Amino acid sequence: MSGRRWLASFLIAGGGALVWAQEKPSLKYVQPENISAAKGPEMFRAYCAACHGLDGRGSGPAADALRKRPADLTQLSRKYGGKYPVFRVANVIQGYDSEGAHGSRDMPIWGNVFRTLGDQATVKLRTGNLVNYVESLQRK
Repeated sequence: MSGRRWLASFLIAGGGALVWAQEKPSLKYVQPENISAAKGPEMFRAYCAACHGLDGRGSGPAADALRKRPADLTQLSRKYGGKYPVFRVANVIQGYDSEGAHGSRDMPIWGNVFRTLGDQATVKLRTGNLVNYVESLQRK
């Protein structure tokens, strides 16, 4: 699958609007919207919320179409002994999660996608701002 194609059903390429389906959801890969790399919350909504949900708990509208339930991103610090796993989260976003945390990897490899939207410095900025936003979602 091309790095230019990504996300889940329910997303319309232009506006990222949610569309509810009556049948079992399926995945549809579309061109990502070029959200400012400086805006972590907006990138999360555009790139992650379809699967992880706006609240990060793994209950987005496309979650049922995946083979494995999306991670509850609000519990990462708790899962890792009270410390937010900055580098692990960055590696998962970029596609370097060697443990296969996502099984079949329904989750897009955002590092590849981000490279289509800008240079390496912008990829790092996007990743860093997403990592920071996910950290802000942590619950005890």
